[in-house]
Amino acid sequence: MSESTLLKDLARRCKAASKVVAQLSSNDKNALLLAMADHLVVAEQSIIEENIKDVQNAQKNGLSDAMIDRLVLDSPRIAKMANALRDIAALADPVGAITETWRRPNGLEVSYRRIPLGVIGMIYESRPNVTSDAAGLCLKAGNAVYLRGGSEAFFSNHAIARILHKVLESFKIPIAAITLVPTTERSAIAEMLAFSDEIDVVIPRGGEGLIRFVTENSHIPVIKHYKGVCHQYVDDNADIDMAINLLIDGKCSRPGVCNALETLLVHNDIASVFLPRAESALTDRGVEIRGCPGTLQYVSHAKAATEEDFYEEFLAPILAVRVVNDLDGAIQHIATYGSDHTEVIVTKDYAHAREFTRRVNSSVVLVNASSRFSDGGELGLGAEIGISTTKLHAYGPMGLESLTTKKFVVQGSGQTRHASNS
Repeated sequence: MSESTLLKDLARRCKAASKVVAQLSSNDKNALLLAMADHLVVAEQSIIEENIKDVQNAQKNGLSDAMIDRLVLDSPRIAKMANALRDIAALADPVGAITETWRRPNGLEVSYRRIPLGVIGMIYESRPNVTSDAAGLCLKAGNAVYLRGGSEAFFSNHAIARILHKVLESFKIPIAAITLVPTTERSAIAEMLAFSDEIDVVIPRGGEGLIRFVTENSHIPVIKHYKGVCHQYVDDNADIDMAINLLIDGKCSRPGVCNALETLLVHNDIASVFLPRAESALTDRGVEIRGCPGTLQYVSHAKAATEEDFYEEFLAPILAVRVVNDLDGAIQHIATYGSDHTEVIVTKDYAHAREFTRRVNSSVVLVNASSRFSDGGELGLGAEIGISTTKLHAYGPMGLESLTTKKFVVQGSGQTRHASNS
C-alpha cells in the first residue's frame, strides 16, 4: 500500500470512528478519559524511555533549547498530562447542550444545540503532550482526532498513542478515534490537507513557517495561531514589585512557550525607577535586553533594538523593551507589532485597566496577572487544543466548546410557512 493510500485509508477509518464517538454518553466519555489518565501514569517509565530517544536525536540534530524544552517528558510532565485528562473528564459535556432558546411570533420554539465537529486534524511540532491533550479534548467533545506529530517527537508520540489505544480497545471503541499518522515525511502534511471529505477542521501547532504552509495549502478550514508576541505594559502608577514579579514569571519561567513575554512596554514617568530594577532581575536570569533609545538611558547592558525585534517571537531569553509616553502609546505599539495573542497591563488605575481591556482586542488580556495564565488549563478549560489568534471560529485558548458547533432545533405544532390551498 502506498503512503498516500495508507493515509487516506486512515482518514476514512477516523471518520467512521467519529460516528461512534459522537454517540458516547457523558459517563462513558468520562470513564474513558479517567482510564487513559491512570494508564499514562502506570506507563510513565516506558514513555520516558521513548522520550529519551527523541531528546537524544534532537540534541544530535542541533534543535534549539526552546524546542528541546517543549520535547522533554519527565514524571511531573506526565503527571500533568494525566491530570489534564482528569480535568477534562470533570468538565461539563458540551455535546447536546442547549445554549439559547427563543419563541417566534408563529409559536415556533427555536434552539441552538451543541454538536461535535467530526474529525479534528492536528499538525504539531515537538510537544508530545499534545497527543494526549488533543485526544482527551476531542473525545470529550464527541470528535475523533487525526494526528500528525513532528519527527522530533516520533517515539514519544507513538508511546503515548499506544497507551491510549489500549484503553480504547478495552472500551470497545475503534482505535481509529485517535489516529496517529505513522510517518514523519513532510509530504504527509500536504496529503492530509487534501482530505476535505474526512477531516472537518485542521489545527496546526508549531512554528510560523509550518502554520503558513498549512494555511496556504489546506483544502480544509484552518484555525491558526501564527505566533505569540506577548506584551507587558507597566503603567505610570504600577506597583513596581508586582510588575517585576510578573515580568520574571512571564519571561523567565519558560521562555520557549507561546505565552511567554517577548516585549516590555514601560511608561516614561516610571521608567527611571522601574527599568534599572528590571535590568537587574532579567540579567541575573540570563535574559538579553534589546531596547529603544529611551530604554538605553536606564539600562546599561541593553543592546539597541531594531524595528524587527518588536515583531519577533524570540522563544528564548531575549526581551525587547520600549519606553512609551502613555497608555495610548502602549496600545498603539501593541496594535502595530502584536500578534493578537496575550497582553498584560500592570496598573493601580482602574480607569486605565478598563481602557486597556476595552481597546486591546488580543485573544487574552490580563490586568495585574502573568501572561503565563494564557493557557486553557489555567483558565479553567481543563486543557487546550491550541490558542487561536484568528477570530473564526474560535479565539484564544481552545477548550471543549471550541471543538463543537451549533445546530438549530425547531419545535413546532403544525405551523406552515405558506397558507394551505386545501
